[in-house]
Amino acid sequence: MPKLSEYVANAASEFFAETGSELDARWIAEFFQNAGVADEYPNQDLIMFYDMVQKALTLKAELARKLAEAQIEKNTNAQRKRP
Repeated sequence: MPKLSEYVANAASEFFAETGSELDARWIAEFFQNAGVADEYPNQDLIMFYDMVQKALTLKAELARKLAEAQIEKNTNAQRKRP
């Protein structure tokens, strides 16, 4: 049985790859049912699962932003060093 955190990570990755937009309630409800989360964790609340996936998506977005900013800074510094 996969851990709940694995379901959350998979949902976040799959949603981000498919849409890249704000988390959709219908999408997460379908994932919750179709991926087996409801079967494996019958006491898991869909709203709480939604919140966990939204948090994972937020963390992914923040990491992507930080990596992009670091790359921009690196490129800017490299251009400044050129004569």
